[in-house]
Order: sequence, then C-alpha cells, then structure tokens
Amino acid sequence: MPQITKEEFRAPAHMMEKELERLKLPKPTGAAVVSPAPLLGIWTNVEPHPRNLVRVMIEQKGKEIQVHAFGACTPNPCDWLAVPGMVYADSVCGGPAVAFTALYKPSFAEIAMTGQLYKGALFVETFTHFTDGSGRADFYYLDILSQH
Repeated sequence: MPQITKEEFRAPAHMMEKELERLKLPKPTGAAVVSPAPLLGIWTNVEPHPRNLVRVMIEQKGKEIQVHAFGACTPNPCDWLAVPGMVYADSVCGGPAVAFTALYKPSFAEIAMTGQLYKGALFVETFTHFTDGSGRADFYYLDILSQH
C-alpha cells in the first residue's frame, strides 16, 4: 500500500502522534476516551415559545449516551423518546465531549440530531427527512439550549 503523504487525506488515527505532540500530551497506553460529562443533564430551550425542541435530556449509558428529546407540541411537549447517542471530543486524543449525534426514527420521519457546546450553551441542529409520503418538505432547524 502506498504511503499517504498529504495530511488532508490522512485518517485521524494517523494524525494522533502529531496531535499529541502539538498539545504536549503523553502518549496514551490505551484507547483514547471521550468523557460525556460536559453534555450530561437537562437542557432547556432559551426561547420562551420554541418551535422545535423544548428540552433535551442527556445521560450516560455505559461508554455512550442516551438522548431524550421533547418537541414543541401543544398543549404539552411531545416525547420523542430516548435514543442512543455518540459523543465526540475536539481531538483524536480524546478528552471531554464537545458534541454529540443521535438519530430519531419516528413512523413519519428520520431525524438526524447534532449538538455542539459553545460558550456554555448547547446548539442542537435537527435535519428532518419525511418518510410518510405527506408531501412536506424536509427541513433543518437550530435550537439553542441552556442547562439549569
């Protein structure tokens, strides 16, 4: 197999040594770990009358997370139920989580959810693809949530 020389085509695992050197971190003795701790808890929409998500609860389940979302239905929030999620660090060396992904598959749609921490807030993006033949357009939404 030919040697990969262009950095932009190298897989993150190939860049780990350079990242460790850049961050002045010791070489790990085991697999890199992402701690979900910064994401855990109950996150509530900063908007008083949200149009998409009311709140998102994130809890640790083993090495991963569980994401439980509640949508902006009336008269009460609708329960999107809990689904498994994945956490991401900002480095191939691991560390505290800065983002997550989760996939919801209700009977009428597929909803890809991403969340990213920024200045103490959780920016949650949802990408909804309708699968029920209703003719509704697929749509994107950004919610900003804070932890209480």
